[in-house]
Amino acid sequence: MSSFWVYFAAKPLWWIIVTIATFLFTSWLNRRVGGTPLLHPVLVALSLIIVLLQLTGTDYNTYFEGAQFIHFLLGPATVALAVPLYDHFERVKKMLLPLLIACSCGAVTAALSVIAVAWLLGASEATLLSLAPKSVTSPIAIGIAEKIGGYPSLAAGLVLITGAIGCLVAPPLFRWLKIEDDAVKGFTLGLSAHGFGTAFAFEFSTLAGAFAGLAMGLTGLLTAFIVPVLVRLLGL
Repeated sequence: MSSFWVYFAAKPLWWIIVTIATFLFTSWLNRRVGGTPLLHPVLVALSLIIVLLQLTGTDYNTYFEGAQFIHFLLGPATVALAVPLYDHFERVKKMLLPLLIACSCGAVTAALSVIAVAWLLGASEATLLSLAPKSVTSPIAIGIAEKIGGYPSLAAGLVLITGAIGCLVAPPLFRWLKIEDDAVKGFTLGLSAHGFGTAFAFEFSTLAGAFAGLAMGLTGLLTAFIVPVLVRLLGL
């Protein structure tokens, strides 16, 4: 069995199968438990694959030789978010100025609030810099963290946690605030919970998904410009 495992573990196809099978299983599990964000398919699949890599002694580069083909599809999948956005383009044009203002305020609030809380709790400067971009999608957060002197790997992990918390908190918050408009729900989720929130928004409607995709893109773009400026102003 050991030689059998060594043979297949070295093949890129094996890790594609493992990744897809794990995600399908965690998606099924999430549906069985009512779709709770606490067991978000991405988080659970990520955890299971990490455990498998640790148990089998497989390094990340070996795993990525197979997973890179799925990683490549992130680009087309992100671009595909423009399709539902195009379907609701007229509504977006009418709301463009309020959306830009809301997104700018959200990006600044997300960065300042997390820096303030972490500073009060005694976090190190590098941790503060890693926390600042936690509300944008992982590739952008990693790039920002590298630019301002944070830990890219820590920033990537914090992005996942932020997305899961955003999806968990959003539904009761919407009910408490009596928010019924799917555009508002989607934009809020995309702004505060990036890719996780965008995927979750599509469970409400395509309108919510369209506005979530828009918010995710705008927030990433604005944060890339805003966070380095905030860091300099705060003297970090």
